[in-house]
Amino acid sequence: MLFVCYPKCTTCQKAQKWLESKGVSAEIRDIKLNNPTEQELRVWHEKSGLPLKRFFNTSGLQYKALGLKDKLPQMSEAEQFVLLATDGMLVKRPILVGEDFVCVGFKEEVWAEKV
Repeated sequence: MLFVCYPKCTTCQKAQKWLESKGVSAEIRDIKLNNPTEQELRVWHEKSGLPLKRFFNTSGLQYKALGLKDKLPQMSEAEQFVLLATDGMLVKRPILVGEDFVCVGFKEEVWAEKV
């Protein structure tokens, strides 16, 4: 499994502790240092079954600075993937990537069903 996180994020820290408490081992990837590629995001989006908007960190500084609340509805899906791949801080986190699933954001009950 792959655990994509931002180490300074308290939600990511909580999710990592939860994984450790369940004995789940995962490769840890710092989203700020190694942001997801456009191709990875496309695969994760497909596996997640979630709307693409859920992959955006809507409470992040970058999201607000770029005015994405107003811009996203006019952007094509392709443009959104390209934008997400430019900066890991635009991407909602943590992300847990398994063989046949992707969880975006930490909701213990959702993760418990998948892990």
